Amino acid sequence: MNDDPQDVHNSPEPAEEANGPPAKSGIELAREALAQAKADALKRGTLPGQNGKRRSGGRVVRVREPGRGGDPKLFSAAIHELMASRGWEQRAAVGGVFGNWAGIVGAELAEHTRPERFEEGELTVAADSTTWATQLRLLSSTLVRRLNEELGHGTVRRVKVVGPSSGPRRTGAWRVR
Repeated sequence: MNDDPQDVHNSPEPAEEANGPPAKSGIELAREALAQAKADALKRGTLPGQNGKRRSGGRVVRVREPGRGGDPKLFSAAIHELMASRGWEQRAAVGGVFGNWAGIVGAELAEHTRPERFEEGELTVAADSTTWATQLRLLSSTLVRRLNEELGHGTVRRVKVVGPSSGPRRTGAWRVR
């Protein structure tokens, strides 16, 4: 052993001699992995850290992924295209009517009525009283025209109005004849 206190760093440690070289730190391992990734990328002809870009005579060329098409689009245009390709346009429009019922029929009428379902051109609307059901029946032709303006000509053919239900009628000995 060396007795010089300033030369302790140069003397080999007994653990190093027995176990081989010291374990690498996380930073050293990360540096080695990065260097290996850069070398692999250069072998493939791509730029390190730039997925999908290749070198071509000194200039960078973007490689398009298979299955992706065309230039970027506005989000609304992409959604409209998706809905048209899947045949969801009418269902989405009818859902918009349900969501904007107050805007279509007015706040006062919307407070007492609500759309329940839309099937095969018939919109079923429930009213909370017979008075409001009668009012809605009187306005049904205007409502059909207004809904077709929103949804497209011929989408709504009829508005069926249902009033409040009082439940099943009881039969028995005590009833008025």
